[in-house]
Amino acid sequence: MTNSPRERKKTILLINPWIYDFAAYDFWIKPLGLMMLGAILRKNGFHVLAIDCLNTAYETERNLPGAGVNKRTAVGTGKFRKAFVPKPDILSDFDRRYGRYGISITAFRKNLHRIPQPDMVFVTSMMTYWYPGVFEAIRQVKKVFPGVPIVAGGHYVTLCPDHARRSGADILIPGPGEKALGWLCRALLHENLSFLPDFDDFTTYPRPAFDLFPENSHIPILTSRGCPFNCTYCASHLLHPSFSRRDPGKVVEEIEFWHSRHGMKDFAFYDDALLAKPDDMFIPMARELIRKKISCRFHCPNGLHLREITEEIATLMFQAGFHTIRFGFETANIKRQGDTGGKVRNHDLEKAVFHLQEAGYKGDDMGIYLLCGLPGQDIEEVRESMDYVWQCGATPIIAEYSPIPGTALWNEAVLASPFAIEDEPLFHNNTLLPCRNEKLTYGMYRQLKEQLRRQKGGKAS
Repeated sequence: MTNSPRERKKTILLINPWIYDFAAYDFWIKPLGLMMLGAILRKNGFHVLAIDCLNTAYETERNLPGAGVNKRTAVGTGKFRKAFVPKPDILSDFDRRYGRYGISITAFRKNLHRIPQPDMVFVTSMMTYWYPGVFEAIRQVKKVFPGVPIVAGGHYVTLCPDHARRSGADILIPGPGEKALGWLCRALLHENLSFLPDFDDFTTYPRPAFDLFPENSHIPILTSRGCPFNCTYCASHLLHPSFSRRDPGKVVEEIEFWHSRHGMKDFAFYDDALLAKPDDMFIPMARELIRKKISCRFHCPNGLHLREITEEIATLMFQAGFHTIRFGFETANIKRQGDTGGKVRNHDLEKAVFHLQEAGYKGDDMGIYLLCGLPGQDIEEVRESMDYVWQCGATPIIAEYSPIPGTALWNEAVLASPFAIEDEPLFHNNTLLPCRNEKLTYGMYRQLKEQLRRQKGGKAS
């Protein structure tokens, strides 16, 4: 750092914006990349503050209309608080109520007024169609702190950089934000950083600064970046072109830190490929968790690779405490499996379910993601895939397809969609079923969801 001992430490504000959507549920959502930046900045001596607009612990005015806290389940998931807001004009024909999820605008502004004026503000972004929250956060910051430079990054900025120029941010950072920290701090703060991680060695990254939040119901864990697979519908290789991993011992140390120091019991793995090359990561990590008798619940909402499930791995998962296990299967249609990347075949599902059942998992423990609404897909393919998953002894979960710019399937989605998805990220919203067609209409999809709900109820009873 170049500032003398008498100079005040520069202040950096990190903001995780609201979600604006028809529906949103907290399946262990946290801004992991943003808090990695926070950890690096803090390690360089900056005064780092954070506001998570999704976390009602920041709500300071309990008498505001609609005030209330997020409702949590025992494993850290739950409903966000929702305030109904007018739909964007281009979505006016869609018969669903639109909302802002998280704290009130008033509470956000009060929190801004209660902190010292920052020297720089970082605003992250997640889904491309959640950009209204990014725009609103930037608009409010400009009102309270005019002239303070605002940097926007995250998935939306990376995938839709041209559209993101409308956000009002002073600087856009596509891709991993830490790679831009050095020149950002020199250009905007006249500071030279004394520490930066080795961008090619994920193990050198400091522990994410989630302690900046007033409360945490869970902690996300990332053991790797990128994915060795190249599925046509997935943006993993766009967000992180190479596949890199941490040391499994360091991962266990991080889990142990949050568990022993902060009492965390629920951890969500954000990896795209946790089970890839299991001898390098999952097996030694799981064995160490078991050896240390770390009694926690581990969740895998992003989906694990079925092909890697062996008797050993299934047993280790069960013994280590992997509570929520989800797998990417996408479809039982053999041709589409090959067309979309070939990462899994039907016999991989059958084998995996057998090993998982032998290890102690039950049918409703094993959630199998099925994509619905792919370009050209018909309702029968989805229904047959659901039936196949049930027959194998697992539980199907419908995952509505969202077209992502830059993926291999994007151009096909543009041609198939009845919406102007090239021009407007709001049309990427999976709730719309953006690539619906006459063989898979929105009405058919709703009937399918109701059928699945009844089947799950029947299995539970």
